[in-house]
Amino acid sequence: MEQQRNLLFILLLCAAMFLFWDWNADKANAQKMADQAANLQSQEISADSALGNLIKVASDNLELTINLKGGDIVDAKLLKIKQEQDKEDPFQLLMTTPQFKYQAQSGLAGKDGIDNRERPEFKAEKTEYVIEDGQNNVTANITFEKDGVTYTKSFSIDRNSYVVNVSYLVNNKSEKDLSLCMYGQLKQTADDSFLQNNSGFGMVASAYRGTAYSSDESRYEKKTLDDIIEDKSYNITTKEGWVAMIQHYFVSSWIGGDNNVNNVIYSNHADNNTSAIIGIRTDAVNVAAGSEVKLSSKLWIGPKDQDAMESVAKNLELTVDYGWLWFISIPLFKILAFIHSLIGNWGFSIIVLTMIVRGVMFPLTKAQYTSMAKMRLLQPKLMELRERYKDDRQKIGTETMKLYKSEKVNPLGGCLPLLIQMPIFIALYWTLMESTELRQSSFMLWITDLSVKDPFFVLPILYGVTMFYLQKMSPTPVTDPVQRKVFMAMPFVFTFMFCTFPAGLTLYWLVSNCFTILQQYIIFRSLEKRGLSMKKQPVSK
Repeated sequence: MEQQRNLLFILLLCAAMFLFWDWNADKANAQKMADQAANLQSQEISADSALGNLIKVASDNLELTINLKGGDIVDAKLLKIKQEQDKEDPFQLLMTTPQFKYQAQSGLAGKDGIDNRERPEFKAEKTEYVIEDGQNNVTANITFEKDGVTYTKSFSIDRNSYVVNVSYLVNNKSEKDLSLCMYGQLKQTADDSFLQNNSGFGMVASAYRGTAYSSDESRYEKKTLDDIIEDKSYNITTKEGWVAMIQHYFVSSWIGGDNNVNNVIYSNHADNNTSAIIGIRTDAVNVAAGSEVKLSSKLWIGPKDQDAMESVAKNLELTVDYGWLWFISIPLFKILAFIHSLIGNWGFSIIVLTMIVRGVMFPLTKAQYTSMAKMRLLQPKLMELRERYKDDRQKIGTETMKLYKSEKVNPLGGCLPLLIQMPIFIALYWTLMESTELRQSSFMLWITDLSVKDPFFVLPILYGVTMFYLQKMSPTPVTDPVQRKVFMAMPFVFTFMFCTFPAGLTLYWLVSNCFTILQQYIIFRSLEKRGLSMKKQPVSK
C-alpha cells in the first residue's frame, strides 16, 4: 500500500512540476519581452548606424526597412498583425540587432555581378515611400552606376498583399557584354533565445522553426538552421522553386525568378557559423552592350495564409507544416475554413468541426465498444480456460482461439477502430496547431486568443471533469489495484498538462470528450437492448 501511495505521489508531483515550469517560463518570457523591447528601442537601426543609409517602404500590409548598402531588407513589420494582443505594436518578422539578425538579402552575382565582393551603395530620391489613399501600389526605386552601367533596383508592394516584387533593371550603356545572375537569400541567426519564443506551448509539441525549399524534384523539403550551418550542402537546379524560413504562424520566402531561366537552390552559413543562409539564384543571363535587361523575383513576408500563398507560388502553401499527416490535415483545414466562412467565429468553428469528425467516426466507435462488450461477456469462459489449463500455456492459447472462433469475436476488434481513428485526431491536432487564423482570434467571454492557454484554466478543468466522467462511465479491464489508482489519477494529470495547451486545442479535446459521452450513452443503450451489457460480468464458479 505504501508503494502505491508513493507511485501516486510521484505522478502528481511530476504534474505539479510541469505546471510550475510553465508558470516560471511565462515569467521569464514576460521579462524577456520587456528586455527585448528595451533593446530594440535602444538599438533601433537608424541612418547613422553601422548598416548605412536606410529607407522605408510601406504599404497597408508591410513596412520594410531597406539598407541602401546592397539593397537588403533588414527589417519588416506586418502592419495589420499585432505583436501582442491588446497592444498596438505590429508584428516584426525581419529584424537586425546586434544579438539577432533575420534579413531578406538580394543582389547580382555571376561573372560581372556588382555584389561579388563589396556591396554596392545605392541612391534613393526619398527616405520614405508610403502608399497613398486611392493607390493600389507603392514602388521604391534605388540606383547604382558603375563603368557605364546603370542598375535600378525596385521594391514594389501591392495593396492588401504580402508579396514584395524585387527587380533589377540593368541598362548596359558600356561597350562590354555582361554576365549576371540575380539571387535572393534569407539569413537568420540560429540562436533565437534573445527573442520571445513563440514556437512551443509548454508540454505541447513545438512548431517547426527552420528552412524549407521546393524544387522540380521535391514538393517540400526542410532542414533546421543548425543543420544548415553544419552542412551547407544544397546545390539544387530547378526550373520552378522557392526557399523559405519558417516559424510558428509566419514565413518568409524567395520565389524563383520569372526570367525563363533555370534556378539554383543553395545554402550556406555566415557570421562565424552563427547564422544560416538559404537562397535561390538564376542561371547566368547575358546583357549585351547597349541593351537593357530586367531580372525579377518575388518575396513573401507574412503569415501562413494558405490560399494567398498558393496563388503566389506552387507548393508554397506547404510551409504550413502539418507533419507526416498533411494529407489529412489539409482537408480538415479546408472544412474548418468553410465552417468559419458561415459562422464567423473560429472557436465555434472548432466545435462544429469536432462534432463532424466525431460523427463520421461514430460507426468505428460503435464497432469498438460492441467488440469490447462481446469480449467482456467472454471473460468468465476465458477465466475458466485459464484455471482448467493453468499448467499448459500452449493449450490455453489454442482453446482461447477456438472460443473466439466459435463465439465470432475478434480480440482485436476493440483496438482496430481506435487505431484507425488516431491518425485523424492527430491530424486535427496539427491542423489547429498550425492555423495562423487562430492567432489572437477571440472565442467568447474570457477566451480572447485561441492560440494561447486559457488564462483562468476553465477549459482544462472542464476537460478533466469530462475525462473523469468518461472513466466512470467506461468499463475498464484493469484489475490491479495500483494500476487502477494510476488510471483514476490520469484526469488530474491531464488537467495539469492541458493548463499549458492553447485554448483552441483544449476546446477541441473538451468538445470531443462531451461528444464521446453522448455517443457512449447511445451506444451503451443500444448494446443493452441486444443483451451486450458493458457492465462487469460475474465470474462463474
